[in-house]
Amino acid sequence: MTNKNKAYNSFTVAQSQFDRVADMIELDGASRELLRDPLREYSFAIPVRMDSGTVQVFRAFRVQHNDARGPSKGGIRFHPLETQDTVRALAMWMTWKCATLDIPLGGAKGGVVCDPHNLSQREQEQVCRGWVRQVVKNVGPSIDVPAPDVMTSAQHMTWMLDEFETISGSKAPGFITGKPVSMGGSLGRTEATGYGVVFTMREALREMGVRPDKTTASVQGFGNVAQHAIELYDQIGGRVLCVSCWDQQDQTSYAYRKPEGIRLDELRSISDRFGGIDKEKAASLGYERLPGEAWLEQEVDILIPAALENEIRADNVERIHGGVKIIAEGANGPTTPEADLVLRERGTFVIPDLLANAGGVTCSYFEQVQSNMNYYWEKDEVLGKLDVKMTHAFLGVSRLAKQRNLYMRDAAYIIAISRVVQACHDRGWV
Repeated sequence: MTNKNKAYNSFTVAQSQFDRVADMIELDGASRELLRDPLREYSFAIPVRMDSGTVQVFRAFRVQHNDARGPSKGGIRFHPLETQDTVRALAMWMTWKCATLDIPLGGAKGGVVCDPHNLSQREQEQVCRGWVRQVVKNVGPSIDVPAPDVMTSAQHMTWMLDEFETISGSKAPGFITGKPVSMGGSLGRTEATGYGVVFTMREALREMGVRPDKTTASVQGFGNVAQHAIELYDQIGGRVLCVSCWDQQDQTSYAYRKPEGIRLDELRSISDRFGGIDKEKAASLGYERLPGEAWLEQEVDILIPAALENEIRADNVERIHGGVKIIAEGANGPTTPEADLVLRERGTFVIPDLLANAGGVTCSYFEQVQSNMNYYWEKDEVLGKLDVKMTHAFLGVSRLAKQRNLYMRDAAYIIAISRVVQACHDRGWV
């Protein structure tokens, strides 16, 4: 949501986080070398005949970081600033996320350098089908299972599934997750990531002895994750005072604030499918419009970064209000290592991304299981299982953090890396 992302290489950040914990647990050299870089990665071109009749070539990627614990799992994002290093970082984080939740999957990620805002439905479909054609031999229900991510949707997943099944000559709903329910998707999947963030926040507040209905929050982003985090946070009594989002027309981000609390239904009614809020309509509803990074400066108890990576940095972390008790990382990699050091020193309770936003991959795993066995659960059962899984993982990380006086991020990484290393050892890889 800011061009300052360009100053940070996400893969370098991911590697530095790994290195820190590898040193803490005195990881052997071979394991370090194996886990510091992806097992395999693919970079390819997708030629698409546009509606105008011209051909445009899109760069695309798939990175499989590690699959010692099970098939690779990870989303596919469409973004005009996508890079292979960003995809590498996201794939590594997916490995740790699955291991933190003790899900029997490895980590992968995919991306296409494009802006779906500027593509017709037909053109987006051709990008999706082209992506599958390029990697079809290296993905599948028992190999690597894609899912939606930034600016991709259930419709994109359906086109990809159809292309995979057409090429393979079989019905394989377990090839991809994030599908429409009518195509073998899981009930509860839409809510899962945002709800998972709030499940972990709820547990953190419980440990602090703070009632959710006595807290306020500020949220970065207004996409699927942010909207459902706000929805469940509202239900448990919290009040969101500010949200930020990207404005496609102005090519910048804005924050929208109401001192008495934003109304989710209002903002949903004036936002596009990418989570962009109509600024004129927001003004007519009484929202104060501020610069995008103002979400970070609000006098609230909880901050929820739920947009892109590298949004809390050394150059803005000092703007976080001293009263903030919890930062729940709804996005992947939203905090740079330099900013993380400041938050550690302050004593801010950070629920790290590989725990806080793991609800999405957890429900994707549930969807994968349901698709493979062709038996589907009711929504309450899915969300109940999700709550149990997220709560159990939070308590495990919190317990280790307390026992060894660790920062929550370090505790989560120690659990995740140790589980992946054990799987690699068991397989005889290292």
